[in-house]
Amino acid sequence: MTHRFVVEADGGSRGNPGVAAGGAVVIDAQTGVVLSEVGVSLGVASNNVAEYCGLIAGLEVAFERDAAASVLVRMDSKLVVEQMSGRWKIKHPDMRVLAQRAQSLIDGRDVTFEWVPRLENSRADAAANEAMDLGEGFRRDVDAGQD
Repeated sequence: MTHRFVVEADGGSRGNPGVAAGGAVVIDAQTGVVLSEVGVSLGVASNNVAEYCGLIAGLEVAFERDAAASVLVRMDSKLVVEQMSGRWKIKHPDMRVLAQRAQSLIDGRDVTFEWVPRLENSRADAAANEAMDLGEGFRRDVDAGQD
């Protein structure tokens, strides 16, 4: 059975650039259960690099769970949402590389992007902040009895 996931992704940096991390949660769209939390520590990077890294980490985990899943990505980064939706050009070379990496994960799959207000992205924000606090990445998976 093909799953539908919601990936909530975020990134942040303390200083811009500064200590940075991306974070994501993968949620079962039908039940609302959080299946995975992931944080990616980046050392020193910009907030936009961190946002893209959170997105990439969330997509990797979702497609590892089900390569054929359809995914709704929810982010509070207007830049990433608009760039990945093809509405805004990607001018910065670092962003272009990360966007191409994300696009290669998406390639041919059912993935849509939705901008959400920052307050509605608190779980992904918490994952990014946890990775910044730890200074290392992490991943926690919940077994929700899915096949």
